[in-house]
Amino acid sequence: MDDREAALQKAHRHAVRWLASLSDCEVPARATVDEVVRALGLDLPDGPTAPAEVVELLATACEPGLTAFPCGRFYGFVVGGTEPAALAADWLVSAWDQNSVMRAVSPAYAAAEDIAGSWLLDLLGLPGTSAVGFTTGATMANFTCLAAARDTVLRQAGRDVARDGLTGGPAVRVLAGADRHMAVDLALRYLGLGLPELVPADDQGRMRSEALRSALTPPDGRPTIVVLQAGDIHSGAFDPFAEAVSAARGAGAWVHVDGAFGLWAAASPEYAHLTAGCAAADSWATDAHKTLNVPYDCGLAVVRDPAALRAAMGLRGDYLIHHEHGDPVDKVPELSRRGRAFPVWAALRAFGRSGVAALVDRLCRHARTFAAGIAGIEGATVLNDVVFTQVCAVFGDDAATDRVLARLLDDGTAWISGSTWHGRRVMRISVSNWSTTDEDVARSLDAIRRAAAS
Repeated sequence: MDDREAALQKAHRHAVRWLASLSDCEVPARATVDEVVRALGLDLPDGPTAPAEVVELLATACEPGLTAFPCGRFYGFVVGGTEPAALAADWLVSAWDQNSVMRAVSPAYAAAEDIAGSWLLDLLGLPGTSAVGFTTGATMANFTCLAAARDTVLRQAGRDVARDGLTGGPAVRVLAGADRHMAVDLALRYLGLGLPELVPADDQGRMRSEALRSALTPPDGRPTIVVLQAGDIHSGAFDPFAEAVSAARGAGAWVHVDGAFGLWAAASPEYAHLTAGCAAADSWATDAHKTLNVPYDCGLAVVRDPAALRAAMGLRGDYLIHHEHGDPVDKVPELSRRGRAFPVWAALRAFGRSGVAALVDRLCRHARTFAAGIAGIEGATVLNDVVFTQVCAVFGDDAATDRVLARLLDDGTAWISGSTWHGRRVMRISVSNWSTTDEDVARSLDAIRRAAAS
């Protein structure tokens, strides 16, 4: 057995044991940062260490400091676990170690990206000729789509951003809902566009389409981008796409949809109505490592006009081997990156069309169960209309809600985070994990009841 095989076998044993522990583990981490630092050791060794020993040290030192994100009782953020086929495929991604930027260099990766992209467009009901780029996550997916949007609306106004930059050019007007996700603001900042103009939202976070129409009427000729949302981070609510897209089209605006987790509603016949009108937009951003449950580092940037995406993201180099039909490098910011399409292909192949729909339906059913259970706790109130996978609740005043949250984390059964919504401290539950069972939900509700009762 050589060093590589020994290290891989050691990693495999630790990974299998860790995953097997998730069904009955305490979800919060048990060790502090300082404790893990001491276990790993601060001093760099003078000489080499056998790879298997390195893996053993890493696993034993770090496992107490791991939060059980893949556990079915983690609801703190909108992050899934990792579906088994996607996890195994991600191991192969590291082993294969492909440069996934050019068709000529890795035909296998290009094939997987082409197929996975086509399947995604079909599942999500998006235009079949759209370009799909595989980014690090939803933030960079938003960045990628909004870069295409920025360059296109400026090009229509006579400004070539690639050649002339932004300085001295016309200002781009960006409108977004008052309850948009902070990742949109971050992407706009990266792009030099600043904060968006905020369009009022209703009590569930849905953009008011009449307010958008008013803000855009009459059209003033400025290059304009409208950002809509599929899935509010607190309520799970969806913007009124048909009305909002119509208003934006009347002003000649580019329409982008931030659908980090909610865009997947389109894959379910039961929930597809939430995305009605969404496919008429110009670009869409989502995360495969949220609702689809593939490993981290996998966002999806979809742009209706492939030429617009290539113009914003493409690059040329004398040493690169360019393909006549385009390359993966033409669709995302990074030149060096992992083969992200492999685990997406694996998850989609494993789930199938009906499996993705069943996954979405199951996550939504769990959210409704949480809402019903919390509503039955004395002093608790569910604040949102539970239309998708998000639940927001309070347990009296802000101090009382924070006490319940602190007790819940001390209990260890589940990991649920707090937030502030409409000026109130809330318990925010995000149901995103493929492995969450009815029993997980029941155990988590029991833990919430204990925290509220004490």
